[in-house]
Amino acid sequence: MKSTYIFCSLDETSGLPLYATTVGYWEHQPETERSDGFPDYQFHQVLEGWGELRINGHVHRIGPGDCFFLFPNKVHSYRPVSQQWKLSWVSFNGREAGQMMLFAGIGESGIGRLRENRLIKPLEEMLTTTIDNEQEASLERSKLLYALLIDLKYQLITPTDQEFDRIKPVLQYIENNLQRPITLAELADIAAVTPQYLCRIFQLTMNIRPIEYMNQQRIQRSKQLMFQYPKMKMYEIAGKVGFESSSYYGYVFRKLNGMNPEAFKKLHGLLQ
Repeated sequence: MKSTYIFCSLDETSGLPLYATTVGYWEHQPETERSDGFPDYQFHQVLEGWGELRINGHVHRIGPGDCFFLFPNKVHSYRPVSQQWKLSWVSFNGREAGQMMLFAGIGESGIGRLRENRLIKPLEEMLTTTIDNEQEASLERSKLLYALLIDLKYQLITPTDQEFDRIKPVLQYIENNLQRPITLAELADIAAVTPQYLCRIFQLTMNIRPIEYMNQQRIQRSKQLMFQYPKMKMYEIAGKVGFESSSYYGYVFRKLNGMNPEAFKKLHGLLQ
């Protein structure tokens, strides 16, 4: 692929909640210094060679498989330190841009590590789209940008990956035992940690407490039972998903869905 720099048409896309502004690829990224930052969000993926990123008073050495993120108007600079430094990038903006970055697990300017050292597919498609109409091509790139940020959530290796590996058996245990009450101590034993530490790593990796997660899974299972067995009574469903009290089941269901189980069944035509 030859070096390319694409300016996206903003005539139609600037009203979108998320839109691409530029997309590009450098066979050799030149030194770049921005004392006032850049007006848009940026994502860069390193494909070959090595470089240095200066951001927030720190210098990061980055190479193949690495990526870096730059938030708007943040002072930064980056430069090659090898004979060739191949990068691809996209800059973007929109009222939901910050929220989509958070969804991907990115809360500030900095670096990341990707699970695979190859050009992320949506970014590759943004660079190689064959649409001739400039406005249609820009709309397509903004659509692919949305896919890119969703993919990043699963492509980025984060410091929480090790903790997530620790709770994987806990998640499976919950899935296999939703039909009965489960204690926090029981789950902690599965992970071989204290209940307090389990709560901490659950919050870190899942952004939710273990009991709340279990309740979510129980309610989801109860919805499946409603569809499979529309004549089953609510107290029977509550018991089959591990709630000892049908009234507490109703309370949790309403809290998570904004309606009680009977209203949910009526909404979906399940009342007999």
